[in-house]
Amino acid sequence: MTTPEEDRPRTTTPHGTPDAPRLTVRGEAHVEVDPETGRIGITVTSRGKDRRTALDDLTRRNTTALDLVRSYGDAVRHIETGTFSVSPELTKHGRGDRVRTYHGSVHLTAELTDFTALGELATRLADLDLTRVDGPWWDLRPDSPAHRRARQEAVHDAVRRAREYAEALGTSLTALVELADTGTEDAPRAASRSRMRVMAYAEAAEDTAAALDLEPQRQHVHAEVTARFTMAPPRL
Repeated sequence: MTTPEEDRPRTTTPHGTPDAPRLTVRGEAHVEVDPETGRIGITVTSRGKDRRTALDDLTRRNTTALDLVRSYGDAVRHIETGTFSVSPELTKHGRGDRVRTYHGSVHLTAELTDFTALGELATRLADLDLTRVDGPWWDLRPDSPAHRRARQEAVHDAVRRAREYAEALGTSLTALVELADTGTEDAPRAASRSRMRVMAYAEAAEDTAAALDLEPQRQHVHAEVTARFTMAPPRL
């Protein structure tokens, strides 16, 4: 059976007490690693005198591009279809609205883990008729060990800072009260992108173009934590 005193809620002092002073520090880490994936954008286009011709031609070119990407097997981590459109182009002169031609386009995105294959694929895609290639954009996988490493280094940095403050007061840490993840993120993506834009608007030549030699850009991961400790009372 509990006593009335035991039933009372226990209150905590958020800022510590003279007998158990608190120390709050921030820990940070910046990790630089090689990218794990490379992504390219592929825009396949078509044109025709009528809507059906433009659509059939776009379907054929889209299938050709997809088959080429899929031929790289396990090197391709992800492929998806984005926007698709077929629209008329009207004549600029004359009375009334007359369709001059139809334009079709479909956008694909391919993500690869083999950067040698990425350079070769980009070259072969750009060698296709009416095909545009954009990128590459470098990135890390969501489950990349680099994120874990950055978080752990941020915690180590917080503990190191806290110990240094405690030592400056001639005392030591006694317990960890709270640890908060205040920010784990990649560096701004725009700063880690290598821009390449290749367009092909003529039939592919008989000779295969040399594969692009891509130089992956290093990725920067930042982690930040806030840690609160209690210390043994210092002698001031």
